[in-house]
Amino acid sequence: MSRRLDRAALRGKAQGVLGLVDPASLGPTLMHEHLIWDIRTPAMAADPDQGPEITLCNCYRMNYGRWKVPGNLVLRCRDTAEREVRAMVDAGGRTVVELSSGGLKPDPDGLAEIARRTGATIVMGCGHYVHDYQDRANDERGVDSFASEMIDQVFEGAWGTSVRAGIIGEIGCQVPWTDLEKRVLRGALIAQEETGAAVNIHPGRTVEQPQEIAAFVRAHGGDIGRVILSHIDRTIFDETTLLRLADTGCVIEFDLFGQEQAFYTWADIDMPNDAVRLRLIRSLIDHGHLDRVVISHDICYKTRLTSFGGHGYTHIFENIVPLMRARGFAEAEIEAILVGNPRRLLTFA
Repeated sequence: MSRRLDRAALRGKAQGVLGLVDPASLGPTLMHEHLIWDIRTPAMAADPDQGPEITLCNCYRMNYGRWKVPGNLVLRCRDTAEREVRAMVDAGGRTVVELSSGGLKPDPDGLAEIARRTGATIVMGCGHYVHDYQDRANDERGVDSFASEMIDQVFEGAWGTSVRAGIIGEIGCQVPWTDLEKRVLRGALIAQEETGAAVNIHPGRTVEQPQEIAAFVRAHGGDIGRVILSHIDRTIFDETTLLRLADTGCVIEFDLFGQEQAFYTWADIDMPNDAVRLRLIRSLIDHGHLDRVVISHDICYKTRLTSFGGHGYTHIFENIVPLMRARGFAEAEIEAILVGNPRRLLTFA
């Protein structure tokens, strides 16, 4: 293992998988992605039928979601990830936050290899995903055990490697919210205080849970201004509820850009399209919350990669930024969402 860092060494810097970096170098940043992942449930992973090879003839059918293909939910190929990240860099992106936490089969050494090959800055998360994905040994662990683990993942190295995390998360929550998930989140908040890292939280799929999580963070002493609530575009659909959440001081992440089909395989909702996402972001900005917005794609299906017929990590830079300009977003607003806010959050406090 490499030399153990401490908070003083990290303060004012960001931490990629290749080491400490000047936050000014982060540039345009995708705040929630997966480069090497496995989001299959244990039952899906155990199914001997992982589905057919992905082709141009079937990728749309898989992407829409009604055809369950477990093999579409896992990517372990570093070469494919490199190709996709290199395309993002060519499109104007610079940094990717990779949030494949415990239960999603993180590959720190793979991320380091991709960063070296592409020149992109990759910031790795740590901690644990939702209850059912976790190692069952976690059932017996306490808050302090989880906190110590995450502190070590930031200061020393994660998942048995010397590759250090630069953010905590994504920390998994669901509805109903389990005691194990609450213990992990409490550990994450202790680790936040000890390290100065931001925390990314995956909320359950009900409109009430992001607000419940924000209250939990405040009740347990977390720095709410450095807590990012993910997947708001599949969770909150009206301005009143959205603005109420923003008023808690948390950071709101719209991270499903490019996923526009109405049907959403994981919950009974009508998925908004990218234009609706931008209208909700516009409302946040108009109510004084520009500094609380970040965006991404949360790619975790092969069929969302360009290699398999999808939009890839370039979509925001190639398509959404021009759409933002066409919809009247100022350059300073785009800069804040893609550069300034991520830089603040990825700089250790």
